[in-house]
Amino acid sequence: MDPLTGAAIVGGAVGAVAAAPVVLGAAGFTAAGVAAGSVAAKVMSAAAVANGGAVAAGGAVAALQSAGAAGLSMAATAAVAGVGAAGGFVARLFF
Repeated sequence: MDPLTGAAIVGGAVGAVAAAPVVLGAAGFTAAGVAAGSVAAKVMSAAAVANGGAVAAGGAVAALQSAGAAGLSMAATAAVAGVGAAGGFVARLFF
């Protein structure tokens, strides 16, 4: 592997992990709960409607809110880093 590809992979992983809390907060998944009028509120509403009026414990909305409030777990950090690394590799294929 050439050094630029390695740098793209590492950069993608680090960048994705660093950006995740910022993106979650901007979407409305905050430490104080789901922000009113945000994308998170719309997602939560849609999940509640689809689930008969309640948001499922352990579902995607709950996981995103947990990550927005407390940060990413080790498993979530690894998953986000993996996706970022893959993105860095794919980007390197085209640039």
